[in-house]
Amino acid sequence: MKGKFIVIEGIDGCGKTTQVDEISRWLPSSGLMKTGSKLITTREPGGSLLGKKLRGLILDNNENNKPSSLAELLLYSADRAEHVSKVITPALNNNDWVISDRFSDSTLAYQGYGRKINLEIIKNLESIVCQGEYPDLTFFLEISPLESILRRKNEIPDRIESEGIRFLEKVNQGFKLIAKQKNWKVISATQNIKTISNEIKDTILNNFSSDK
Repeated sequence: MKGKFIVIEGIDGCGKTTQVDEISRWLPSSGLMKTGSKLITTREPGGSLLGKKLRGLILDNNENNKPSSLAELLLYSADRAEHVSKVITPALNNNDWVISDRFSDSTLAYQGYGRKINLEIIKNLESIVCQGEYPDLTFFLEISPLESILRRKNEIPDRIESEGIRFLEKVNQGFKLIAKQKNWKVISATQNIKTISNEIKDTILNNFSSDK
């Protein structure tokens, strides 16, 4: 038996990190995880030791260090290959559960729909770097690009967050299309934190209770 792999997606400011924290506090006592199984919380980019270094390169706001769109895509792919090999696959094979703040579809949304890199190139790369690992369940926390910017107005943006509302609109539209194609659970992230986390918990219970 393998563990379960859950991913939370959405544009910046939608509350992914908050919900990963909320669910990670609940899941070990939910009755869903088998005795001896652990919960691994992780993120992209930066889920592995090498990934932490790559994250610094990817999100560096120094204009002199800005990678080309293709180089950016390959950096994300390198991060994911290492993340899968060193973190996700070993955990799942150990019957542990994994919750990740972003996975491969963020690349499709940001680099594909946002940067306009050929989607087939991205999907071909994904088939290599994901190494057969795909989420059992994905949540899309949906907010508008304007709401995203308002929520982050007092924060120092990283390089991707600095792209502006037009870029974010393209990314958000990409996420909506992917969510529909892949039958993700879409949740309005304009609700309060507790309401969102309860909706996530109910969906997890409905999907995995029969696997206990």
